[in-house]
Amino acid sequence: MEHAQVFVGVDVGKQYLDVAIGREPPRRVGNDEAGIGELLAILRSRPPTLVVMEASGSYHRRLLASLTVAGVAAVAINPRQVRDFAKALGRLEKTDRVDARVLALFAERIRPEVRPVADEQTELLEELLNRRRQIVEMLVAEQNRLKQVHSKAVRRDLEQHIAWLKKRLRDAEKDLDSTVSLNPAWHAKVELLQQLRGVGRVTAITLLCAVPELGKLNRRQIAKLVGVAPLCSDSGKHSGPRRIWGGRSDARAMLYMAALVATRCNAAIKAFYQRLLAAGKPKKVALVACMRKLLSVLNASMRSHLQQPITATGCSSLQK
Repeated sequence: MEHAQVFVGVDVGKQYLDVAIGREPPRRVGNDEAGIGELLAILRSRPPTLVVMEASGSYHRRLLASLTVAGVAAVAINPRQVRDFAKALGRLEKTDRVDARVLALFAERIRPEVRPVADEQTELLEELLNRRRQIVEMLVAEQNRLKQVHSKAVRRDLEQHIAWLKKRLRDAEKDLDSTVSLNPAWHAKVELLQQLRGVGRVTAITLLCAVPELGKLNRRQIAKLVGVAPLCSDSGKHSGPRRIWGGRSDARAMLYMAALVATRCNAAIKAFYQRLLAAGKPKKVALVACMRKLLSVLNASMRSHLQQPITATGCSSLQK
């Protein structure tokens, strides 16, 4: 007799994991090595078809890695998707037990695709990138405060802190550089992406971390994944303006800055941008189109790299 499929939802918290196995009442284990070991023992007796959890900062990573190592199909998904699913079911209440039940039902009904888990090198680079972003945010905040103060003592304190943050930013970028240089595969990919004018080293590393699917999807799929694809808003005779929405914000922010630079220093992107403006497109629309074009070229270059080793001149003509 064929075994019934088992779908599991896990609501991840800082201290606890609330686990719903199929339609059974949820149970709670600790979000630590002992608790995850207890959960794995439970799942061994009833091998699940799929385990779904929300991507909750860094709290879900240990569980996801442990499940993957144990050979359990598991995926972390965007919390917004689960909340929308719960609303569609009429589940407006929100508790850890309810969330676990909803996640189990989401796993059964939606069956999201299982994605590869980031390796140790990627996780390290993600942490370094996050720390660099935090330093940049603090630096911008302190520079904005400096413009508004009148007290000499406060101004002096802010100037000293800004100088220290600038030094920390340089150190953070050196750490990123050295970490990438120690891994030949990562170094080759970063060098490849940097061949495209407008794409800097931090942008290249961010794209590789935030979009591991780069080079594995077609241009339409990768644009939608990152969030630079124009989405329809039509109903009946009404044809609404196309807008970008969703996607991976870290990658999109870096692409935005790269596109700004490329419209000035990359001849092909600059000509494309000017052509769109001449056709009457708003500047933001033209810039998003440039972001999409940059992403398409990077995706094609990475696909060639993954299929076979390429030379330094094997990138697109958009480099020039």
